[in-house]
Amino acid sequence: MEYMDKYKEWLSSPIIDDDTRKELESIKDDKVEIEDRFFKDLEFGTGGLRGVIGAGSNRMNIYTVGKATQGLANYIKKQGVKAVEQGVAIAYDSRRMSKEFAEHAALVLNANGIKTYVYGELQPTPVLSFTVRELKTTAGIVITASHNPPQYNGYKVYWSDGGQIPPERASEIIGEVDSISNFNDIKRMSKDEAREKGLFNIVDQKVLDKYVEKVKELCINRDLVAQVGKDMKIIYTPLHGTGNKPVRRVLKELGFEHVEVVPEQEMPDPNFSTVSYPNPEDRDAFNLAIEKAKKEGADLILGTDPDCDRVGVVVKDNRGEYIVLSGNQTGSLLVNYYLGAMHRQDNLPSNGKVIKTIVTSELGREVAKSYGIDTIDTLTGFKFIGEKIHEFEQNGDNVFLFGYEESYGYLAGDFVRDKDAVIASMLICEMAAYYKSKGMTLYDGLEALWGKYGCYLEELKSVSLAGKEGMEKIKSTMDNLRNNVPESIDGVEVAVVEDYLKGEAVDILGGNRKNIELPKSNVLKFIMKDDSWFAVRPSGTEPKIKFYFSVIEDNLDSAKEKMSRVIDEVMDKAGLSK
Repeated sequence: MEYMDKYKEWLSSPIIDDDTRKELESIKDDKVEIEDRFFKDLEFGTGGLRGVIGAGSNRMNIYTVGKATQGLANYIKKQGVKAVEQGVAIAYDSRRMSKEFAEHAALVLNANGIKTYVYGELQPTPVLSFTVRELKTTAGIVITASHNPPQYNGYKVYWSDGGQIPPERASEIIGEVDSISNFNDIKRMSKDEAREKGLFNIVDQKVLDKYVEKVKELCINRDLVAQVGKDMKIIYTPLHGTGNKPVRRVLKELGFEHVEVVPEQEMPDPNFSTVSYPNPEDRDAFNLAIEKAKKEGADLILGTDPDCDRVGVVVKDNRGEYIVLSGNQTGSLLVNYYLGAMHRQDNLPSNGKVIKTIVTSELGREVAKSYGIDTIDTLTGFKFIGEKIHEFEQNGDNVFLFGYEESYGYLAGDFVRDKDAVIASMLICEMAAYYKSKGMTLYDGLEALWGKYGCYLEELKSVSLAGKEGMEKIKSTMDNLRNNVPESIDGVEVAVVEDYLKGEAVDILGGNRKNIELPKSNVLKFIMKDDSWFAVRPSGTEPKIKFYFSVIEDNLDSAKEKMSRVIDEVMDKAGLSK
């Protein structure tokens, strides 16, 4: 169906509400806008939906949310009576329309005879993962667009293990969603009727209390925290999101007495009005926190994204300047602290495993190896780490210790199956207390790792390419790099090419090929002879193509110089240089 036909179908549908119809009528003379809203349906991908809020088939609204939920309901009903009875847990963040989308999803499920357990106020995404496991529901939904700009919202689906739905199950649910041809196929029940029938339920506070207790149990050295934590000055910003209450509660109950929130960013705000981009990966998101930290003489700054599954860390460097650690740096520090603390207590299992993604720094692997612990790689996306934890649980042959990814996501413990910034914030503060007890900052700890293993430096370059033309450019860029492998980068030969779409790694210098034992994914990774590397992949949630870079040198200045040369050359070869 052509986009204009789809536009007219929405305009004429008796199901469409008046406000949506008015919004659509307001763009009747703007063909470019109509095309962007209707040239495709907002895709239910391997994790769910994510898109700009607004009217249209390529937008987040109650109709696209309803369609996704009806597809999920149809899938759950096919799993049998028990799956229907166990129901679905639902949480939502501080974004525009999050509560409305959460309630709409619940009432669609209720109309299909499926019980729902909905949080009465906004909650972090990892709390939803815990709730699915605690209430033993069949599935979970969280309404969030994580760290995307304010105009976005999203819809993520979890299964009974508490992890995001893996690709195989996702493809089956996608089939159900795609089979819904019109709005009349979407069932809905009133909230009053759903409550009366016991289908719409509010999650009990006891569930959240249990989550907080489980997080605190992950604190390895409570005595250290009690001794040092009370003297540490910590500045925290939830960036207008869901982390404010749980992060501060956990830290306070453990004995971190001087945790001050950035007042301008404390309260939920769907416009994220104090930042241009509510993402702890963006240094500008910390401007207010750094300003406050300078006044207070803070030891540490923490910032969580709107759905509190990612956390950024700001520390003083050796010049006394506040700097934002990269996700790779924080991850490597946490691997070193967490495994080291367990080792010092003689509590490190020999079959323990660290899990990271293929675009995450290799420094953490080297650190884990020094403790006799293997590191396993997964595809990008924490759902694959969650899937591995489930696999360990089923097989009983390995013990999950720690999982992390370069994009500021970390997890310890197995009661949550997604990245968790509440857990990570607690561990980061404990780690900072450990280094403080030794007269060191976290930056000193990072320099110690560099001194032992080499100076690893990583960078990410994201290129936004929106709309239909952008999709075509992303495809042509991937095709070009796949079919025209560079011989060298910065004068160093490309030794290995890993093509995750083909599922093979080619040793160019040795002439060997081997299969990659991971699901197929449109990712290319080029490893140079000196172990530096770069990887390229289209974003799964935004109209972007992402380039990941890693170099290893003897010192930071040399690493920065090399990184600059590598980025320039790669982006030029990709046809995306400035």
